Amino acid sequence: MPLLPLASGLSFGFNNATPSGFIICGLLVVLSIASWVAMTRKFLLLKRVRKANASFCSDLRRSPHPLSLFQAGERFLEAPMFHVYHDACRELAFYLLNTDTVDAHFSRRLQSAGRITPSEMNAVKETMERAVSEAALRLETGLGVVASALSGAPVLGLLGTVWGVMESFGGLASIADGGGLRALAPGLSSAMLTTIAGLVVALPSMFGYNFLVSRIRLQIARIEHFSADFASILDRHFVDHRTTTPDLPSSISDLDSIGLDAFSGAPSGLASSHPIESHS
Repeated sequence: MPLLPLASGLSFGFNNATPSGFIICGLLVVLSIASWVAMTRKFLLLKRVRKANASFCSDLRRSPHPLSLFQAGERFLEAPMFHVYHDACRELAFYLLNTDTVDAHFSRRLQSAGRITPSEMNAVKETMERAVSEAALRLETGLGVVASALSGAPVLGLLGTVWGVMESFGGLASIADGGGLRALAPGLSSAMLTTIAGLVVALPSMFGYNFLVSRIRLQIARIEHFSADFASILDRHFVDHRTTTPDLPSSISDLDSIGLDAFSGAPSGLASSHPIESHS
């Protein structure tokens, strides 16, 4: 008997599929739809995150001092870098002013505020690290569905194949004359259909998962770089590293004296943390 073309073979297997084969294929279809939806949503999310980070970094580089965006109440809700910045500013304002609430007198009180100690700055850095971890978790949420499709679809397809082969041999044994290859072919063809379906689901999930993981890791690395660079800026402008003595002056007399000259000139650290646009 001549070999059937691929399309004819798939059609023959589908036409002779058993109820168990249809159930397995139905589960694989549901898994495939869930995987594609998760990959599409994650891809669109990463695209929005790149744009939001770019907009936030652009505004931050143009700001006159490190806390200006926080003081102005600017919001970049889809930018993970903004959440790191906002949490750091709230923690810093608490140690500088004993409150993290921005009001009409925030600028005046900040001008006359003292500097914080290195131990208080360590608390600010810990807050930033927690914000980075939370951002990483948000970026990684949803990948479990794609990973399940990647690892589960081939196993589910293999289960359908083994089940179909078992049914085929069981049916062959019930034939009086023992049948032959012609009697066994429909069952084997339908059994192989589930393996093919499992691979069709798993292969796109594998490529999509690897692509998304690489993009997410790149975003997390950029957020970590931004966190480290912004922590250095806060450390230079707001932390008193001198030996504390009773008569040691430690006030910030004018915000102009702590302007972001280096920051507005795109310091190398923050420039390296600029979102993906230049790399993607």
